[in-house]
Amino acid sequence: MDIVFFVHPNFLDSQSMPRFATMLINGMKQRGHHVEVLSPKPFLFGLLGKSRWNKWLGYIDQYIIFPRQVKKLLDNKSKNKLYVFSDQALGPWVPIVAGYPHVIHCHDFLALRSALGEFPENKSGWTGKQYQAFIRRGFNKGNNFISVSNNTRKELHRFLTSPFLVSTVVYNGLNQTFSPGNVEESRNLLGRQIGINLTDGYLLHVGGNQWYKNRKGVIELYESWCSLNKNTLPLLMIGKKPDKELLNTWNQLKNKANIHWLTEMNDEQIKQAYRGAIIFLFPSLSEGFGWPIAEAMASGCPVITTNEAPMTEVAGNAGFFINRKPFGIENAKAWAIESAKIINEVINLSTEQRQKVVSEGIVNAARFNTDVALDSMEALYKKILQSYSA
Repeated sequence: MDIVFFVHPNFLDSQSMPRFATMLINGMKQRGHHVEVLSPKPFLFGLLGKSRWNKWLGYIDQYIIFPRQVKKLLDNKSKNKLYVFSDQALGPWVPIVAGYPHVIHCHDFLALRSALGEFPENKSGWTGKQYQAFIRRGFNKGNNFISVSNNTRKELHRFLTSPFLVSTVVYNGLNQTFSPGNVEESRNLLGRQIGINLTDGYLLHVGGNQWYKNRKGVIELYESWCSLNKNTLPLLMIGKKPDKELLNTWNQLKNKANIHWLTEMNDEQIKQAYRGAIIFLFPSLSEGFGWPIAEAMASGCPVITTNEAPMTEVAGNAGFFINRKPFGIENAKAWAIESAKIINEVINLSTEQRQKVVSEGIVNAARFNTDVALDSMEALYKKILQSYSA
């Protein structure tokens, strides 16, 4: 096959989407397909340094200059190529090749749902609403879709206003190898590297500052758990540097000294962190998939996550579930107190019970295999491309 991938520009601050695109690109190359990559270049972005106008200059690069460049590349041979959009957020480019063989990968619709007022935790301004409407109009011109979860597929169908030809689900594959290891060795090694005594274990969270990751809820949940116990274990918060709001909440906690922000962790250290943790906390408000759930389980760590799709879809029968954190201070306090009881339940598992949970998690995480995912995508790509020549 000749495959042309549309990917996000590298001048945007994104990590998960470039990783996904790289997985697709390398996977299809390894399977012997000819691959091209199309992405906007920063002709205007950055000309004004760190000016607030940079975002708008970037939009000109993405939505005025780039489409014109792509149109010049299209010819009669283009009918024999498959155009793959690595993210439905690239929707504004879909109309350019809507008449050619194409497929759109869908991850999550959190920004679109926010623009529609569905999340009180994340209200969108007027420009944000217009931008999401722009994206929605674009991907609605598409005919073929691959979603990362059944929940994402369900949301996609809710937002499509036109008939489609293909809409299916292919679960993400883990883009690194995660496996269980010697728990004590992992704790000692990581403890020496970060200068914290982790001998007795620790609670763990991995995530960014995005509103839906609910990092504030993580530390509030930890604070409530500490109030139930005389002897507390540290909480490791791996991810980006906490923002101002999160630091304000942290500063008001009695047990803030036991919460450690780890912002410069490499991949190997994160793997060690998963292996040595007593519990992985992932109380997200919403997700498109939820990579860390599978990563933690594959590493032999029990997971506590939110009792809503797609977290339930990824955790399967191997996770422990708590309610979604409600909006509002008083309701959030009650949520943290009730959810802290689940932490105690997991920590107090017997050796046999814990081993059963770990084993179930490893089996569950095996569903998310990169080679299997890429094989499924390859088969779908071929089927879609063939349908245009039939």
